Amino acid sequence: MREKPILFSASMVRAILDGSKTQTRRVCKLEMRGGMPEPEMSSLLKCCPYGQLGDQLWVKETHWVDDEDGSVLYAANPDDWNFVEQNKHETGSSRYNWKPSIFMPRKHSRITLEITGVRVERLQDISETDARAEGYPAVNFNPARNQEHDQARYWYRLLWEQINGPGSWEANPWVWAIEFGRVTE
Repeated sequence: MREKPILFSASMVRAILDGSKTQTRRVCKLEMRGGMPEPEMSSLLKCCPYGQLGDQLWVKETHWVDDEDGSVLYAANPDDWNFVEQNKHETGSSRYNWKPSIFMPRKHSRITLEITGVRVERLQDISETDARAEGYPAVNFNPARNQEHDQARYWYRLLWEQINGPGSWEANPWVWAIEFGRVTE
């Protein structure tokens, strides 16, 4: 078993913590053309930079470490955010600064995921079920669309373009579709 880091935004960390996010898609940077025969696809899956079945991913997220006592707070937790911002306002101390997820060391990671599935597919091939597994916030999402059957896909399209920029959905890149379960320690 290998262990690798993976970055998630605060909203996606919250979705992992509440159990609604069990998949992630990341752009596949390998050169691929058209369809791919099954034997080639099988060997391609062995090249996934995020790992293989059974490997673990430790989540890097926006965080804050107290310089005095070493305690860690997480931007995905609204109470932690409020605590830091309130104290920063009251004290004016630079000690209370959020650090981007890229700088989180392994020792401060609170979430470990185990890879349960890896595949390569075109971004737009995501199913409604898979879009829901990407952390679809059905309670809070109410697009001006009447098609109940593709609300999660529509939400995921908006999320993808928010993260990857305008036109990134239309580009329809090949993506690694990684399924995972949370490891409880």
